[in-house]
Amino acid sequence: MKFVSYNVQYGIGLDDRFDLPRIVSSIHGADIIALQEVTRNFHRNGHVDMVAELQTLLATHYSVFGAACDLDAGSAIEQGRAVNRRFQFGNMIFSRWPILSTRTILLPRTRTLDKLNLQRGATEAVIATPKGAIRVYSTHLDHVHRDERIAQIRYLKDRAQLYGFEGGAISGAHEFGLAEPPVPEDYVLMGDFNMVPESPEYDEMAGSIDALYGRQIRATHPVDALAGLGKRHAASYSWIDPKNHADRLFLDYCFLSHGLVERLTDAWVDETAFGSDHLPVWFELS
Repeated sequence: MKFVSYNVQYGIGLDDRFDLPRIVSSIHGADIIALQEVTRNFHRNGHVDMVAELQTLLATHYSVFGAACDLDAGSAIEQGRAVNRRFQFGNMIFSRWPILSTRTILLPRTRTLDKLNLQRGATEAVIATPKGAIRVYSTHLDHVHRDERIAQIRYLKDRAQLYGFEGGAISGAHEFGLAEPPVPEDYVLMGDFNMVPESPEYDEMAGSIDALYGRQIRATHPVDALAGLGKRHAASYSWIDPKNHADRLFLDYCFLSHGLVERLTDAWVDETAFGSDHLPVWFELS
């Protein structure tokens, strides 16, 4: 079972070219896909509806889209009718298997007065995999302020770990004539976290390293798939500066709940992809 997370930078690659088929070719073979920076009606990629285009290109996968940021982009009365034009910026999840329920979780944010700071979110999907239902989150954290990222990580982890108490998208669904979705304990958090390894926000997510016992697998901290297998090293990167390709950072992660760790068999970064300023981060479960 192959998973991949990819910040697609609204479809624009390091060559400054918009090319969604190139994006999709880089994630070919994945069973579950988490995408970030998916847009609708954005001037930087010609106002394309990326959601519709990606659904066409990935026609054999089920999908959900969560627009964390939604703004007017030229709505008007035309020929006597209201035409809604919205700029939307958010996350998608694609799955080879049915998506049983979904939520868009809005993450904490504070207003900036000089830098871009848009509403961030996590798209949650309960997926009916052959090994049972699991929860998958596609998320994108703030890029300019560490304290905001830490607040977002705490909130996101609470939603993931308190899912059984909060009930996800619905409970008592029979009153609407619907099947009650499962409440799986295991989850995967994937996305662009805009943090570097071993930073304070990384420690908030994965737990700090004890001087004697190292970083432990604990119920309160999900496991970084790549680091957990010893596959990330000092030169690893998942982001390339579009203005200076020599500047590179590791910003994208796949985190697993402790119940999935024993099924983790492989993890890697596809350093050959150039359809975005980020790279796809993969992992595989038995």
